[in-house]
Amino acid sequence: MSSTPTPTFELAGSIWFRSGTLNWGNPRRMALLAAIHEHGSISAAARHIDISYKAAWDAIDTMNNLAEEPLVLRTTGGQRGGGASLTPRALDILTLYQQLDAAHQRFMQHLAKAQPGSEKNLELLQTMMVQTSARNNFSGNITEIHMGAVNAEVVLDIGGTQPIVASITKESVESMGLEKGLRALAFLKASSIIIGLPSEGKLSARNQLQGTVVHIAPGAINAEVGIELSEQHRITAIITLDSLQNLDLKVGQPAVAIFKASSVLLGTMD
Repeated sequence: MSSTPTPTFELAGSIWFRSGTLNWGNPRRMALLAAIHEHGSISAAARHIDISYKAAWDAIDTMNNLAEEPLVLRTTGGQRGGGASLTPRALDILTLYQQLDAAHQRFMQHLAKAQPGSEKNLELLQTMMVQTSARNNFSGNITEIHMGAVNAEVVLDIGGTQPIVASITKESVESMGLEKGLRALAFLKASSIIIGLPSEGKLSARNQLQGTVVHIAPGAINAEVGIELSEQHRITAIITLDSLQNLDLKVGQPAVAIFKASSVLLGTMD
């Protein structure tokens, strides 16, 4: 009986950009930026790099949410009819990335003959590359921490006029080493968000982020609603079709994203 041949391994690598301690500029997102610059629209850029229109929107939201300033500017014109352009900062980043990537690829070619010799560690590396399924993710600096008897309230400045407030246990604050000025990540499921109108009365929810409806995608049971909080921040909620009808939501209409502080999951990259 012949033994199973040892699998061969290829040496490969790519350039990633970081914002503080956060990785956000991966090759696919850089390709999306390049396609937007070339075609001038999100839908055309998505087709060019063979991703869905929704995936392109999600990537743009992530980049704009996590960068210190907007990278992609969208113009009005309907769900698929608007144009898009890169900001000067995005153009600078894209140019730098392309230069670094070209140099990196030449470097990898020189190393291609080397054998990794660490196959047994591949499984361990996979477990270290964890991603979150939360629909909304933001990056910012901790500006306040209020310790209570059991829980702590953590205020995260995400770069706009409206911070995000999270309620976590005191033990979590200590174990994560949270302190004022630390860069942190906030994750929030779309299903944890309630959509309201600015004219509604006072609510007990700690987070009430005001913005403008920029995206509505009805499904069979629920609808996805995107609210632009600022030029660089957008939040997405999943609500029922009944709620969508009762609120009579339209693109361009003011709305409020409402969610409890206990629904926010905090994380760090340390």
